Amino acid sequence: MKAIAELWKLLEEIPDPEIPVISVIELGIIRALRYEGHSLVITITPTYSGCPAMLAISMDIHNLLKENGVTDFKIETVYTPAWTTDWMSLEAKEKLRKYGIAPPNEQVKHKLNSLTGDHDEEVNCPHCGASNTSLTSQFGSTACKSLYKCNECLEPFDYFKCI
Repeated sequence: MKAIAELWKLLEEIPDPEIPVISVIELGIIRALRYEGHSLVITITPTYSGCPAMLAISMDIHNLLKENGVTDFKIETVYTPAWTTDWMSLEAKEKLRKYGIAPPNEQVKHKLNSLTGDHDEEVNCPHCGASNTSLTSQFGSTACKSLYKCNECLEPFDYFKCI
């Protein structure tokens, strides 16, 4: 039986399938590891209830554990409490920015005008740092991101939504 700390370290190797520069640990998807008797239980929470990456993440966890001699385990998916960007590490947010995805802006409250769809949220361009950006689409390359355009450098970019 491997120590829980050793297992956490091992699982840090699994990249998020949609954003390979951050691990599923840094993203906060893997919530808990515990033993029930001799069986390891891995608790995961999707970023969105319909996240298509969860199957790939579960398979990656399964394969990595098997490759490292852990054979008695189960992966349990829980939806409450719901995943939040608060569970992302600061390192993950910086990796997102360097990768070209604007990290969630926790300092600014997200306000959606229900009639027009306008946003009051300030999103800085991950390429040039400018705050003069505009929302292009509520959905970017994945459901957890919005598509923005920088009005300074004119580059499009994804913004990881605050949840």
